[in-house]
Amino acid sequence: MEWQWLQCLVLILSFSVLPLSNSENTITATNSITSNQTIISAGGTFALGFFSPGNSTGSYLGIWYNTIPKLTVIWVANRASPVPKGSPSILRLSKDGNLVVLSGKEQIWTSNVSVINATDAVLLDNGNLVLRHGKDELWHSFDHLTDTFLTDMKLSSTRSGQEMRLTSWVDDENPQPGIFSLGIDPHRHQVYIWKGDEPYWRSNIYATNLSYGSGFIGDGRFGSRVMDGGFPAYISYVVKDDEDYLLYGISINSISTRFTLVPHGQIELHVWTQNTWKVVWQLPRDTCDFYGYCGPFTICSKTNVSFPACKCMTGFQPKSYNEWSAGNWTGGCVRIKTLSCNRGDMFSVYEGVKLPDHAVSIGKMSFNDCESGCFSNCSCTAYAYENVTNELTIICLNWFRELVDISNNNTFGQNLYVRVHSSQLVDKRHENTFTHKKKIRNEVAVAVAIVSVGLLLISIFGYFLTRRRRRMIKEERIRRELLGYDSMSTSIGDAHNSVELVSFSLRSVVEATGSFSVENKLGEGGFGSVYKGSLPGNIEVAVKRLSARSSQGREEFMNEMRIIAKLQHTNLVRLLGCCVEEDEKILVYEYMPNRSLDKFLFDPSESLNLDWSNRFNIIEGIAQGLLYLHKYSRLRVIHRDLKASNVLLDQMMTPKISDFGLARIFGMNQTQDKTNRVVGTYGYMAPEYALHGWFSERSDVFSFGVLLLEIVTGKRSTSNYIEGFLTILEWAWKRWIEGRGLELIDPLIRGTCSNADQQAVKCINVGLLCIQEIMSDRPTMSEVVVMLINENATVPSPKKPAFTLQRSAHASSRFSNNEVTVTNLEPR
Repeated sequence: MEWQWLQCLVLILSFSVLPLSNSENTITATNSITSNQTIISAGGTFALGFFSPGNSTGSYLGIWYNTIPKLTVIWVANRASPVPKGSPSILRLSKDGNLVVLSGKEQIWTSNVSVINATDAVLLDNGNLVLRHGKDELWHSFDHLTDTFLTDMKLSSTRSGQEMRLTSWVDDENPQPGIFSLGIDPHRHQVYIWKGDEPYWRSNIYATNLSYGSGFIGDGRFGSRVMDGGFPAYISYVVKDDEDYLLYGISINSISTRFTLVPHGQIELHVWTQNTWKVVWQLPRDTCDFYGYCGPFTICSKTNVSFPACKCMTGFQPKSYNEWSAGNWTGGCVRIKTLSCNRGDMFSVYEGVKLPDHAVSIGKMSFNDCESGCFSNCSCTAYAYENVTNELTIICLNWFRELVDISNNNTFGQNLYVRVHSSQLVDKRHENTFTHKKKIRNEVAVAVAIVSVGLLLISIFGYFLTRRRRRMIKEERIRRELLGYDSMSTSIGDAHNSVELVSFSLRSVVEATGSFSVENKLGEGGFGSVYKGSLPGNIEVAVKRLSARSSQGREEFMNEMRIIAKLQHTNLVRLLGCCVEEDEKILVYEYMPNRSLDKFLFDPSESLNLDWSNRFNIIEGIAQGLLYLHKYSRLRVIHRDLKASNVLLDQMMTPKISDFGLARIFGMNQTQDKTNRVVGTYGYMAPEYALHGWFSERSDVFSFGVLLLEIVTGKRSTSNYIEGFLTILEWAWKRWIEGRGLELIDPLIRGTCSNADQQAVKCINVGLLCIQEIMSDRPTMSEVVVMLINENATVPSPKKPAFTLQRSAHASSRFSNNEVTVTNLEPR
């Protein structure tokens, strides 16, 4: 009897949440879902049914993770109208074909689309519930977001007023709409969290497209810091003519992730790991993240050592000294002296700040036009160049009201130019000189008038003018060729998403570089020379000048500009523009103050400054950049010349992959290609490329493996004999199979922190996997990133490296030399 009672109890429990059938993932006119039933997506990932969270007295139709033991709801249908306790809960198709939720016989929710009958609904394995009429998809749950944002979802807002928002729950046990919402303002090109109708947090400004790959999602663009650990992920902020929208995705389907707007107003990224949801990223987090914390005309400092957190901008003073002294900064600051329009105003520059709210996009224009436009408009209080998204289109932004919600120490901050009275600036370096420019323009106008009197003399110079015109036509043809007006470039995206480069005049480049002075020369390669330059507004740039004697350089120059102009990533060097004038062909890049990685690795006086934390961050950054090239960019790019001298370091030691002169574009289904002209740097070349001309993503992986070993060991791949071994590869492999991996770690970093040695040995293991002889044995960059940043990832044992490299006796030992190094190869 007791056994029968237990059997009955098990039977009851097993049917408490009962699937319609083992393979059922659809709802048709002949079936429905009641309170004790669910449907499961085809892959078993998600379930749809009714639930009652915590102590709730109502029932809700929702979608949740089917394979995760902790109930995690990602979508709720009837949030505002729960089914009362005791009333039957039913989901079915109505006579007009809509999905409806019934409380007994009362309809409390509907999909509310204009349809006809003969519909069905299917739960997809990405969590999307779709209402269909034949092959037509009429309604998506993904178009009606609740508090959760998943991969394949799209968060959008149109300029006509249609918007999608995440809305928090009231609390953890009440799915009804809370007071916090997250969405996009398409007119200001920003992501906001609102508390009621008031801004609670906002992102940076994205007036142009953003595409970014990261170790997980958070990278500072949408937040203030990068959390530890993660997985390969990708985020896009897309600007269209009629809408702005946000997408994200991950590379590993086995990882469950979700963005959730939690009841207390934070947007959090959750990852399911070790049988729990781990929060790996959240905003707002710091004091300065909260909207307008410091009031107008202030800078909020994110550094822990800064007190007070709020400071008045130059030329401003606290609105109330009593409130300011008491630590209440919401009143902000006011001008010390009223502006005098263009008679005595100047611009004070603030570098690396989060740009203020209420920006007005003036459009695409040059740096000078943006500055002069604001100066000539007495209502313009500030201006900036919107290039925060790493796009190459320069958007001019102006402000015409109080400047609010500005913070410094922003990872992807921009330069902001604030209008103040000239008497308030001690530093006159940023003084505006437009008054003098106007005088010059007047003098030019007079000169032109005088010259016009002698128009008849022009015929004497007709021959020379004709020659000049022919030269200009030739320059324009070359310019159009280099800027990508060809079949390849026009096939990449639509007209709106095409990349527009700034075309610098030769005169402006000559002025920026001090006439290409020797003092400004940064380096030299087979293509020509690189110079440091300074644009208006003290914007530092690197100017790459093609040598007129280099035929090979011209081809690489064209290839580099075509490719990198279409790529945007924090770990790729950013191209600002070009100059094609007379016989000059010049590329203008962002300036990297710490120059190249090889300078730090192989210069004894600099390597002391490269601790393990910096080295690991550099390794991860290079891996993320390469992953973006191979998988997430609009083009699939094979770099073909990855090495230490082609990795540049910015002020924060963030690595940037550079020099795309040898890069090649792959089709989406292409796996490898062959060339009869092997170019690159021996020591970093994969064997199949060096010996037979075959290159692929795996040949880049090989180069990355060599570079990784260089970073960990502090030794060049092309060094002379290392302890009797020909190359670093042979030396590393021998020590590894002998179980002496710790001896490979650079003595400067060995044992310097608790987990440095363990992490370094893991990196050596990954590096050896990357340099295996057979291409298919090498991991992809997606797998490399997972092994590097996921502590629980399995790292297999490597097989024997492919070959050894014997360095030429004439190989250069200079730093940042991009010339091809000539070496001998010995197959193993």
